Amino acid sequence: MFDNYIVVTGTRPEIIKMAPVIRRLMAGGLRVHFVHTGQHYDYLLSKQMLKDLQLPKPYRSFVLRSNSPAAQIGEIMSKLERPFRQIAKKSILLIQGDTNSVVSAALTGVKVGIPIAHVEAGLRSYDWRMPEEHNRRMVDHISDILFAPTETSRVNLEMEKVHGEIFVTGNTIIDAVREHLPIAMKKSKVMNNIRFKEYVLVTIHRAENVDSPRILGEILEGLIRSNVPLVIPIHPRTQERLRANNYSNKLASKNIQILSPQGYLDFLVLLKNSRFVVTDSGGIQEEATSPSLLKRVFVIRDSTERPEAVASGIVKLLSISRKHISSSIHLEWHSDQPKRISIRKSPYGAGYASDKIMRILLRKNEINKKI
Repeated sequence: MFDNYIVVTGTRPEIIKMAPVIRRLMAGGLRVHFVHTGQHYDYLLSKQMLKDLQLPKPYRSFVLRSNSPAAQIGEIMSKLERPFRQIAKKSILLIQGDTNSVVSAALTGVKVGIPIAHVEAGLRSYDWRMPEEHNRRMVDHISDILFAPTETSRVNLEMEKVHGEIFVTGNTIIDAVREHLPIAMKKSKVMNNIRFKEYVLVTIHRAENVDSPRILGEILEGLIRSNVPLVIPIHPRTQERLRANNYSNKLASKNIQILSPQGYLDFLVLLKNSRFVVTDSGGIQEEATSPSLLKRVFVIRDSTERPEAVASGIVKLLSISRKHISSSIHLEWHSDQPKRISIRKSPYGAGYASDKIMRILLRKNEINKKI
């Protein structure tokens, strides 16, 4: 029986995707212990996100000192152990995704004896170069309840013979878009600061893209050579790598507008008003399939754990080549007959995944009471 629902987040995407779940649990009168690890240390990537999503102040939050993945995981585990032990009895741990915070929370939960429910389970890129692939596989195999967003994810989990119980729910990112886009369109003033009438929205942050000076340089050259209006909210990690490699001046171009990290509502409006998107983000691949957005997305990666978005026609992978990146952007921008996206519904659900998750948790709780 669960009396306590511990929800752990650490990064911007986790906050966004768990916000609908947190709200459903709280609306149901359940006892929620919201913990934020501080893996994203920038204000606009954490505190502003909590404000935009109208989430409660975390029960616990941390400021991390470690930067390397191994040290960061160790630090998060050590900081989570004590609060976990204090409320371990009759608790369940809810985590989402594939970050260092997620794997840290899951491992701590196992050691303390708290059952684990993994939201967005079963995603696979089959690209072992990605740290996220290591994390999501580990977490899936130590989770007791697995909320798979799609049938593809469910099949992945069944093929790997995970021990936990699998439920297909849809992805909570579609819930977040459905609930917050109307609010964002009314409240956000971000478009007042955009100097282009039409633009391509660009986000780059993944370690495999920005940590290598050669790869980062190749991507930057591809963006610059496309010679179309680009709006680029700069992630703190990317900004740091640009400075470290003396690349900051590369983006000083009349067709490029650099923005600071954006809150969720402002980012939704930027996404809604863009012609199309160039990114290496996983979450944007999902968001763009929402019927209220439906944006073409070019993903600068060799692989994706969102094959459903590719199959829908929304997402196309771009090889990391300046020529391929620039020509793809240029062709899409100048096409006389741009690709029309006409899917009736998102492959990630209708925007009610959090309701399904809550119903499953409550049903399992009732079953446990009778045992």
